[in-house]
Amino acid sequence: MSTNTIRQNPPRDAAPIFNFFQDISKITAGTILGIAMLTSSAIAGGLVGLALSFRNLPDVRVLRSYVPTETTHIYDINGTLLTSLHDEANREVVPLDKISPHLKRAVLAIEDSHFYQHYGINPGGIARAMAVNLERGETVEGASTLTMQLVKNLFLSPNRTLSRKAAEAVLSIRLEQIFSKDDIFELYLNQVYWGHNLYGVQTAAKSFFNKSSEDLTLAEAALMAGIIQAPEEYSPFVDYKVAKHRQAVVLKRMRDLKWITPQEEAEARKQPLLVGRVTSFPGSQLPYVTEAVIQELNRRFGRDAVLKGGMRVQTTIDMNFQRMAEKTVRQWRDILYSYGTFYSYKNGQIALVAVDPRTHFVKAMVGGADFEQSQFNRAIQARRQPGSSFKPFVYYVAFATGKFWPSSGISDTPVSYRDGTSYYSPKNYGGGFSGTVSIRQAVESSLNIPAVKIGQWVGLNKVIEVCRLLGIKSPMQPVISLPLGAVDLTPMEMAGAFATFANDGWHSDPTFIVQVTDSSGNLMLDNTPKPRLILDPWAVASLNSVLQGVVNNGTATRARIGRPAAGKTGTTSSERDVWFVGYVPQLSVAVWVGNDDYTPLARGSTGGTTVAPIWRDFMHQAMQGQPVEYFTPASNFDRPR
Repeated sequence: MSTNTIRQNPPRDAAPIFNFFQDISKITAGTILGIAMLTSSAIAGGLVGLALSFRNLPDVRVLRSYVPTETTHIYDINGTLLTSLHDEANREVVPLDKISPHLKRAVLAIEDSHFYQHYGINPGGIARAMAVNLERGETVEGASTLTMQLVKNLFLSPNRTLSRKAAEAVLSIRLEQIFSKDDIFELYLNQVYWGHNLYGVQTAAKSFFNKSSEDLTLAEAALMAGIIQAPEEYSPFVDYKVAKHRQAVVLKRMRDLKWITPQEEAEARKQPLLVGRVTSFPGSQLPYVTEAVIQELNRRFGRDAVLKGGMRVQTTIDMNFQRMAEKTVRQWRDILYSYGTFYSYKNGQIALVAVDPRTHFVKAMVGGADFEQSQFNRAIQARRQPGSSFKPFVYYVAFATGKFWPSSGISDTPVSYRDGTSYYSPKNYGGGFSGTVSIRQAVESSLNIPAVKIGQWVGLNKVIEVCRLLGIKSPMQPVISLPLGAVDLTPMEMAGAFATFANDGWHSDPTFIVQVTDSSGNLMLDNTPKPRLILDPWAVASLNSVLQGVVNNGTATRARIGRPAAGKTGTTSSERDVWFVGYVPQLSVAVWVGNDDYTPLARGSTGGTTVAPIWRDFMHQAMQGQPVEYFTPASNFDRPR
């Protein structure tokens, strides 16, 4: 027979039975009390209690707006599942027409073969089930109808009492008056428990057989249907032989009902089954990424909605790209430890963030060398001093005034500024002075004194204002040493800000989420880039030219990658934090190296010698197969006046 057809017995005249129980459901407390007065007071008390319980039963009409809790899934940008989130119930709701006909028949056969003939309760079926089960010595047919099981799961306590069974019967009749059989069956199949925190057919099918419920074979469907009555005991994850026995019981029942042929039964029993794995409470393939995504989702939607709302979250991360970044960080941590850069393997850490300047989508985010060892995400949670890698913000402001350009001269000579009750005298890394130098030379050599002087000239509040435009939210004060990185920032903030330089001053808010939909595909969050020009293009192009010189001729020659690249090294006092933040037109990458306990790195560690090689290694891999692109020259834009 067709796999899409359930052979049904001819409908019998169920109206008398239906009317009888319907009348019961409508009996008022007063009527029962009147009848009870003709009998013993003990019976009266029991009937009054039963009537009152009927009157206080839940309203099944609430199911018209019932939305089962669903599991939230997080994917990479290409649709690869990264992790799933749920509370107690791991569930994915599917419509009835997307469920295998084999499974629908198998469930009906073992649980309620007269489902499409009765009106919610089936007294004859209960009697037959009891007789068959006693004869076989095991449960081969359910005594409760599917409707009664659904009512019990949704509305009633699990206590096995006479009053609960009566309430179950009344509610089942009411439910069938309001909903169609297919609606009830769909609710049931999405609600039923299959053990191991698996609720509904879809998550159970994916867990047991690593496939959609739509694609289940007869053999697989029969095994799943056999589990329902005792899911923890009959699970193939617990005892495969017991599960196969239950499968045989279901197949025989289907054959007895003539819903399958003896040949189909035999073939299904012989079919080998690939049992999958428990999918509830899974780990994450990219934990630094997914933990950051979950934090953002909780902030926007609330934790309860994330765990129960069945969201479909597309991230900006390419899993292969992320794993490449993670491998780079792990390998360089080992290398730096072997060099003696880290005094402690556990404390020595590296963070890396890669942002696409064209979209400001985060392409990779590595918060540390080993998530299992430390869940602290240094890419977004660790605020560390950026040192001289902060200087580009100061020089951009200078260029944006229109009064400075790369060849402008600046004096690298001793200077002191009043700072409260004392004086602050900036010094260059390694000491010494260079006299009058161009801004290009000052940046390439990472001279400190010219940067402090420029900061005082343009105004530090203006520098902070530009940082805010670029998406930097960390606390920042206009202290004299701010141009030298006297502020704590995250690698994410640095990579996102430099991405705007790479994109000629066009900015979008950096994000690691592309979009969020509900399980029906309705859009809940859309992070489609909306770039806006926030910086002066001539000033940005001038800065890009200067920062290319840092890579070609200055402190970051170890970051050369054979194509146009710009960037800035950063080294703080006592070598506690060393950075390189660099970019090409297609990718902005910030790399930070330091110790978690803020102790210094090995003497002589700098952004140029320690971090630039890490950046170069990553970029060689990241840009493989990508076309060479050039930065827009300043000559293409008008200088601000």
